[in-house]
Amino acid sequence: MTVTSPVSIVASDAPDQPDRTPELDGLYREFESELLVPLWTEIGDLMPHAPVSAAVPHLWRWNRLLPMATKAGALVPVGRGGERRAIALANPGLGGRPFATPTLWAAIQYLNPREDAPVHRHTQHAFRFVVEGEGVWTVVNGDPVAMRRGDFLPQAGWNWHGHHNTSSEPMAWIDGLDIPFQHYTDSTFFEFGPDEVESREAPDRSRSERLWAHPGLRPLTQLDPSPATPLLAYRWEHTDRALSEQLRLEAEGYTATTEPGHAAVRYTNPTTGGDVMPTIRAEFHRLAPGIGTATRREVGSSVFQVFDGLGRVTVGSASWDVERGDLFVVPSWQPLTVETEPGLDLFRFSDTPVIEKLHQHRVQIDPRKHA
Repeated sequence: MTVTSPVSIVASDAPDQPDRTPELDGLYREFESELLVPLWTEIGDLMPHAPVSAAVPHLWRWNRLLPMATKAGALVPVGRGGERRAIALANPGLGGRPFATPTLWAAIQYLNPREDAPVHRHTQHAFRFVVEGEGVWTVVNGDPVAMRRGDFLPQAGWNWHGHHNTSSEPMAWIDGLDIPFQHYTDSTFFEFGPDEVESREAPDRSRSERLWAHPGLRPLTQLDPSPATPLLAYRWEHTDRALSEQLRLEAEGYTATTEPGHAAVRYTNPTTGGDVMPTIRAEFHRLAPGIGTATRREVGSSVFQVFDGLGRVTVGSASWDVERGDLFVVPSWQPLTVETEPGLDLFRFSDTPVIEKLHQHRVQIDPRKHA
């Protein structure tokens, strides 16, 4: 039986290619039959002068996502099979795959009143970020963690977790995971747990917060570093205060911001001071009124969500006016500039820890713009 080779080599008349002859065509057919590809026909795609991502800059409007998630809440049950009522962002450059970037997953998840999302665990690292609402507790290894507006809730891989809504109102939030990266590396595992969360408690503070959420203090029972953060909730009041104080210090003449009028913080693992998870970096940025950022290119991809305010975002050749809840993608090495008149708060997550571990991280910053 003759098997068609998936390899197809096309001879080119380009100046840097060998002369096209019958002998060359015959050699290429031999390469195809043996599943071989010559570098000289592929080097432009495989080794470009700078990163060229298949992902493209794109914006998803929160005021369009939320009504569709609400409809899904009425039509789609939460339970075994679908597991979660999560609706993933599909970057238009990635062929319909449910990936925001080649390494990052982002989705809106929706939970109806008094509803449970069943317990499971997976090797993918994950987090939840809440742009509005409250009433849901995520239960991680039996520890109930409240979810409220502005909270960042990391979920390291291979920990049991489910969610329950204690309120009479639905709630939506965004999920971020490294699904595309783990899928590409064939490293994923998944396991079902109970259909319902093991605790119906709804404490104001989780056990993880009671142990770990004390600035600069570390329990002596937990001195070994962990690959991902043991703190399950980074509360908005702390993030907000840190950003506000940076801008106040700048106004008093102290160096405290990343650039004039641009306050920023990174969520960190209290056992190492490094990133919250091995594959995901999470940050929060605040631009004061009337500020425009420098234009920045970076190896690695990012997803941003507008937490509050209004602004104009330019990624590559695309520009958008953004407002609360909107999500946008910055592919690798695409220039990013943000401008705002009234002020703007942005949550960001990226694959930078992976890029840094590979020693491939580069940043280029161009002169600052002013709004």
